[in-house]
Amino acid sequence: MTQRMALYLQDSHDLRDGLDYVRYAESRGFEAVWQAESRLVRDAIVPMAAYAAVTEKIKVGSGVINNWTRNIGLLAATYLTLDDLAPGRIICGLGAWWDPLARNVGIDRKKPLTAMKETVQIMRRLLNMERVTFHGEFIHVDGIELDVVHGRREPRDVPIMIGATGDKMMEMTGEIADGAVLNYCVAPEYNDRALELLEAGAKKAGRSLDDIDRPQLIVCSVDEDHDKAIDTTKMLLCQYMAQQPHIAKASGVSDEVVHEIQSTLGWPATKEQINKAKHHVPDELVYKITASGTPEEARVKVQEYVKRGCTCPILYPVGGNFRLLIDTFAQA
Repeated sequence: MTQRMALYLQDSHDLRDGLDYVRYAESRGFEAVWQAESRLVRDAIVPMAAYAAVTEKIKVGSGVINNWTRNIGLLAATYLTLDDLAPGRIICGLGAWWDPLARNVGIDRKKPLTAMKETVQIMRRLLNMERVTFHGEFIHVDGIELDVVHGRREPRDVPIMIGATGDKMMEMTGEIADGAVLNYCVAPEYNDRALELLEAGAKKAGRSLDDIDRPQLIVCSVDEDHDKAIDTTKMLLCQYMAQQPHIAKASGVSDEVVHEIQSTLGWPATKEQINKAKHHVPDELVYKITASGTPEEARVKVQEYVKRGCTCPILYPVGGNFRLLIDTFAQA
């Protein structure tokens, strides 16, 4: 059965290798590639432009960039530029960021719902080629527009998605966004509550759940050696749980496990610390919140997320064998 499928790239590979992975995913029928922007390591926009330039059909999304560090004019101009490079293939994925990283670079994430709502509303108006004056709590603009002199003046088809975690952000996503980028490192059952919240938000805007796209990040470690795939996933999970405890909470991870991992890892974590901390991650947690193991085991787990409302799996290959993962989920 043909199914929507997407690839998620972060920073564990050489950037030029990423271009090869994206071209290969396109040739195997993948719908989209999403580029992460999380730690202070790899900006999302530069890789997105590179992916768009070397492909013809695959969509290119940010998965996700924060709404705090780029002013609204620059943010809209950035996605206008990407759409010039790959018309109709760009997806804007936004997230509310997380502490302590935001705090450590001087960002006070107060009223994240209001900040996100203003960003989405004004971003959409600018990409619609409107002239905008707006004075909110976070965004203040006077008579600005995307000042295209040489090029396409028509409104741009750039879906705006929110990477929501908390209940209030999830409900607001259903109300104001084109879709939700559902989190990874959560069990499939997590989606039940997420869909309820999205539907409640959609109803406020006179829409239904079917109007809200729901791609989902899924950690996917694929290897013909089951144990090797599981071990690789543990190396990712121990870092993720330590650095983003709000996701750990959503995943149902105990405070005790998170504390043990945090007490072992530094910031940023070294390879030696990661190899030590990974032993605190239970096998049961790997099976619960990731699609890890042999190709067949990974396929079965991914389908659990689809059955729970994920419209397009966004597969995060943590095992290093990107081509095996792409082949495992090839649609063409």
